[in-house]
Amino acid sequence: MTDIFKPSVTVAAIIERDGRFLLIEEETSEGVKLNQPAGHLDPNESLEQAVVREALEESAHEFIPTGLVGMYMSRYHSKSRGADITYLRFTFCGDAGREFDQPLDEGILRTLWMTRDEIAASAEQHRSPIVLQCVDDYLAGRRMPLALLYTHPSVFEGGI
Repeated sequence: MTDIFKPSVTVAAIIERDGRFLLIEEETSEGVKLNQPAGHLDPNESLEQAVVREALEESAHEFIPTGLVGMYMSRYHSKSRGADITYLRFTFCGDAGREFDQPLDEGILRTLWMTRDEIAASAEQHRSPIVLQCVDDYLAGRRMPLALLYTHPSVFEGGI
């Protein structure tokens, strides 16, 4: 076998406050889309470190993960690349800490706090087909302990 399947690993943060969820509005190659604060796993970081970093970069909010809501896989056809991309998404729930006075990541237009019904009503604007699924799983009480995730020291710079 010459080709090895390599899905893109992403992380996302479910942050709920008073019945509203923190979402970001971002400019994409397909227009303006809504998503949870989310992004790609970078080299030399754990999944938890990635979601904390992405939440801060995209929303200017500190994120304290408390659980893993789920692991999701979806496929997307990128018109700009002319190829299918499979995403493996690890969605965390947690608490918003401090909000920092800093610019949002490139392409992020603003943050919004939306109810579940508002999120459902805007499905055509979702960046991923699993945005609402993650919220619904969170609302259904799906949580796995963070201890389920293990990152071997070899992942980090200077690892074995």
